[in-house]
Amino acid sequence: MVLPDSSAVEDPNWSGSASHYDFAANFFLEVATLTKPQQRWRLVFKTIYSTRALLSLLINRKNQILTHLSHSPSYSALDINEHDYTADSTPFSNFDHQSLIAVVKDKNLLELLDQFGGVEGVAAALQVDFKDGIHGSTEDVTRRCNKFGSNTYRKPPAKGFFHFVFEVVKDTTILILLVRVALSLGFGIKEHGLKDGWFDGGSISLAVFLFILVSAIINFKQSKLFEKLSHESNDMRVDVIRDGRRQQVSNFEIIVGDIVVLKIGDQIPADGLFLDGQSLTVDESRMTGESDHVVINSDQNPFMISGAKVADGYGRMLVTSVGINTAWGEMMGSISRDREEQTPLQVRLDNLNSYIEKTTLIMAFIVLVVKLVRYISGNIHNQKGYREFSGRTKFDVVVNALVGIVSAADTIVMVAIPEGLPLALTFTLAYSVKRIMADRALVRKLSACEAMGSVTTICTDKTGTLTLNKMEVSEFWVGEVVTEDASKVIAPNVLQFLREGVTLNTTGAVYRSYSGTVPDFSDSPTEKAILSWAVLDLGTDVDEVKQRCTVLHVEAFNSEKKRSGVLMRNNREKMICVHWKGAAEIILALCSSYFSRTGTAKPMNEGERMKFEQIIKGMAAKGLRCIAFASKTVPEVEENEDATYKLEEDGLILLGLVGLKDPCRPEVSEAVKVCREAGVNIKMITGDNFFTAIAIAIKCGILEADEDLNNGAVVEGADFRTYTPEERKQKVDTIRVMARSSPNDKLLMVQCLKEKGHIVAVTGNGTNDAPALKAADIGFFMGIQSTEVPNESSDIVILDDNFNSVVTVMKQGRCIYSNIQKFIQFQLTMNVVALVINFVAAVSSEVVPLTAVQLLWVNLLRDTLGTLALATEYPTKELLKKPPVGRTEPLITKVMWRNLIALAIYQVTILLILQFQGIAIIGVEEKIKDTFIFNTFVLCQVFNQFNARKLEKNIFEGIHKNRMFLGIVGMTLVLQVVMVEFKKKYANKERLNWAQWVASIGIASLSWPIGWVVKWVPISD
Repeated sequence: MVLPDSSAVEDPNWSGSASHYDFAANFFLEVATLTKPQQRWRLVFKTIYSTRALLSLLINRKNQILTHLSHSPSYSALDINEHDYTADSTPFSNFDHQSLIAVVKDKNLLELLDQFGGVEGVAAALQVDFKDGIHGSTEDVTRRCNKFGSNTYRKPPAKGFFHFVFEVVKDTTILILLVRVALSLGFGIKEHGLKDGWFDGGSISLAVFLFILVSAIINFKQSKLFEKLSHESNDMRVDVIRDGRRQQVSNFEIIVGDIVVLKIGDQIPADGLFLDGQSLTVDESRMTGESDHVVINSDQNPFMISGAKVADGYGRMLVTSVGINTAWGEMMGSISRDREEQTPLQVRLDNLNSYIEKTTLIMAFIVLVVKLVRYISGNIHNQKGYREFSGRTKFDVVVNALVGIVSAADTIVMVAIPEGLPLALTFTLAYSVKRIMADRALVRKLSACEAMGSVTTICTDKTGTLTLNKMEVSEFWVGEVVTEDASKVIAPNVLQFLREGVTLNTTGAVYRSYSGTVPDFSDSPTEKAILSWAVLDLGTDVDEVKQRCTVLHVEAFNSEKKRSGVLMRNNREKMICVHWKGAAEIILALCSSYFSRTGTAKPMNEGERMKFEQIIKGMAAKGLRCIAFASKTVPEVEENEDATYKLEEDGLILLGLVGLKDPCRPEVSEAVKVCREAGVNIKMITGDNFFTAIAIAIKCGILEADEDLNNGAVVEGADFRTYTPEERKQKVDTIRVMARSSPNDKLLMVQCLKEKGHIVAVTGNGTNDAPALKAADIGFFMGIQSTEVPNESSDIVILDDNFNSVVTVMKQGRCIYSNIQKFIQFQLTMNVVALVINFVAAVSSEVVPLTAVQLLWVNLLRDTLGTLALATEYPTKELLKKPPVGRTEPLITKVMWRNLIALAIYQVTILLILQFQGIAIIGVEEKIKDTFIFNTFVLCQVFNQFNARKLEKNIFEGIHKNRMFLGIVGMTLVLQVVMVEFKKKYANKERLNWAQWVASIGIASLSWPIGWVVKWVPISD
């Protein structure tokens, strides 16, 4: 095709191709107004355009003839509009979103109707199909996010690195050292000149800088970890409908136009409008402060605000605003989420630190007074043997001497205060949290990690925790047991009732893909199993049932009544029916008749009722969850208004029974056995049938197969709640299984156990579990099939719903406590040795053997590498063979005191002998002796790290598995060699020869046999 010339391109109606030429605008232009080149182009264009039009008509006519001749096409033609879902299109450009946000926040129904045409008008403007939702393609989601925003909130700025630097610098000891640095630099440069006078102050300043830098980096990294943890703990899964399919997405991925499916216990993730549902009420107390539940309906109040929780019923919501545009987003954006939680163990460590600080300050004050008295009295001499202080001493010399005296006292403070204890706990918590996350659990409260080490009782659910939560219908009874071809052997009238009862009395959904594959089912495992059975075995057409029936009223499943009901009208047969579904024995009690297999309704006498009870017990004894279906036809004249109608519960006709199989998790029995060996009691609290509970408990190892069940090990919730408080306290330790329990029964159990002094952990996944989770010492939220209410009441989220993960968290909790005890023994041994040596030397002589630079170096090794070595030890099986650690038990046990005192006495004895007789024993000068003492002291701590690994057993057990420990020990030795041999001027030391190094290592290595012998000394309980 020939391209147009420049004059044609300049034509505003020309778009670059003939197909886009505005023919109507140009065809009737007066020829006289065009130049000759334009007239020639006009003629060419007319010819081409006319030819294409004629060809198009011929092709269309030919296609129509071929279509009529063919029986059916061998392909499916899809008409795709390339402008529907492109990022370039702007379909919402004329939509006043800000006005809609204000209308929903203000709950202005009149404005919603007048300005937007009600919910239908909003849905049309947002391009939302009431049934299928938004298109949901990547381009569609991106476009909506760009236009309306994402469902995230403004967060306060995170603490920067220099915040943590400032926090470390604020420490009193560091401030004293900084003052000393300034004085040492000033007096040193004045006395020795700039070239040599800066070494003392410069050395201390470098050591202080390294200590501040390392501490700040560690705290900064832990802050980032906990910030990530906080974000993940706020993430929850939400059911939405996109492209006709119900799917789960993160609440952060909700966008304007999404249709959100809500049920009891769900938190509303964004602001929106009610589409449809039944008996929907929400709790808006978190936003409004009003405790009364708010009824949601289409006529009077379709407004749903984020942050509220579904109290009853179920429904679907159209999202109208997200993130900072919601009421909840505004509130969350103004809240500081500073995670400054102090765990109980941190409080106890702070108290220990406080006690050590007071003791240290007293000893430092004694040193200060003694040194001042000795200086003023003239008992301190310089290197030439002259008195350092006399009436003719210069002022600068006096000030310099006083600085040295204060430094000696400050050195006592610096070496004795265990700054590494809080750091060790932070390390241990951080590593434990990361390990727990790797084991499919998420910590919401750090204190829960520690508390798990003290747990004495675990109250656990059955479904999904002890079992796989993969339900399937394994038995069906209607008149008799039906094994296969249920839709063919059941009478048509009974089959119709069952199809209606399953389809309408559920919160689940069925999705069929266009390719005709097996449908997908969504909801709880129980609902999915029943829906799957109804569709695949009973041949139920869910859409057809919903089209010919109208739901009038719904009573959502209630954990107290353990059943759900629906009132519906059959539009074809013009009759109203009530359908009930729930726990088999409870539904059975409401029935006065039953359907036989032939479809005949028969009265239920006592004999028949006992027969049904035996069938239910038989299913339960196999570990099946037994569900019953019942219905009743309600005369048309008895229908009341929807909002006030109460479903009839008496005179029902039993339709049938199904037994749902949910296999036990294969690893549960071993986990229960481990808990017993660890001194932890397991109590299964379930809403299932008495016999089902017993069968599952035996499979899981909670009960023995040959156990006498008349000993009170199994009880029903109805019996437990009727006990007096004294009876409950008396029997609660014996109870291991509670069947047919209500949420209040679970709460009573937890409260009773706590009153008896137990540390209680509870697992839960339903809204009704929230009170028990909150009352427990540790609440485990089973996160796969759960609602948001128990999530907020919990401390730890188990992401795989596995009871074995609970045991893993318990092991980590004990590991935290054990690692902290190891580090306490290691650090206090070193602190006691350094404190005694410097105190004795300062009081009895003129100099201290360990200088400020050396002690800062030791502190750096102890508080960073030492912490990493001991605070990151992995949990061992031995931890679960000991009884739980009591909350009131002392941090420093008798075993620790035994080990600590023995090793401290050895080190103090050796180092004091070297301090006062080292020159004579080793035969070296003063500076080499001081270096030898410093080197021996550091190496003693290296060997003592091994002793601290195991407080009571072989210190080398499992050491080959802890590569970090071995790597840190190796790094410490390398750094010590560099410090002694290559940085002698920096640390004011002399180099050691090979013989002196071997002697240092030999003295330090004696810590191993001494520690081994001491561990054989018996300790009374």
